[in-house]
Amino acid sequence: MAYNKLNVLHWHLVDDNSFPYESLRYPELANKGAYHPSMIYRVEDVARVVEHARRRGIRVLPELDTPGHTKSWGRSHPELLTRCYDAEGRATGRLGPMDPSHEPLYGLVEELLRELGERFPDGQVHLGGDEVLYDCWRSNPDIRDFMQRRNISLERYELLEEYYVERVLRTARELGLRPVVWQEVFDNGLRLARSTVVHVWTGDWPREMDAVTRAGHKALLSACWYLDHVAGGGDWLKYYRCDPLDFNATLSQAKQRDLVLGGEACMWGEFVDR
Repeated sequence: MAYNKLNVLHWHLVDDNSFPYESLRYPELANKGAYHPSMIYRVEDVARVVEHARRRGIRVLPELDTPGHTKSWGRSHPELLTRCYDAEGRATGRLGPMDPSHEPLYGLVEELLRELGERFPDGQVHLGGDEVLYDCWRSNPDIRDFMQRRNISLERYELLEEYYVERVLRTARELGLRPVVWQEVFDNGLRLARSTVVHVWTGDWPREMDAVTRAGHKALLSACWYLDHVAGGGDWLKYYRCDPLDFNATLSQAKQRDLVLGGEACMWGEFVDR
């Protein structure tokens, strides 16, 4: 990263498949949720990475992705996730996204965010919010009852997601953290503080960059640079031809482009082991 003048490491700490991040407050999340006991980011590992990066002028931005991509949390805390039901109202045994109606969930997330703030001194944290599937929420009678009590329309599950994300964002800000979210949080119309950074990763990215910056948010682009999708030598042309500023601003080109933080090259691990 230092050789290529990349100055931020976005560390996607946890996902459906594994919870490898060792929490001091909730060690069971990694002990039961990691893919293998040898594949855990121990406390000393995290400290070593942060210090190694600091010496090279690189910030480390941790991501705690919720309310989707959280299956691994359920191996130690199944009560945090939504129980799914079939069309006849029978529990299927499958667990879906975080259960926004489960009040203890917010205390646990707060403690994890507090810990991230202590262990990652940069102060910025990625809160995820991408690819939340609503089918399990729709099937769960307790979720529906919760929504009705909160006057949330059963036709708009994005408002339930908004309820969850708003609480987590508020907690992050109260802890002095600067939040980043994936673009779905913005696309679903959630109310976001101006200081929230929106991470654009899919779809018609020039249009998305215009919309995000037009709304006054800082924008980060990764749609062009998914390195795990490399198929052959010709792919490099499209990587070099992409410019995060190459979009038509609806308002002021200068003002909107000033809100573009830059680009991010992503390397996901589904098909890459090193």
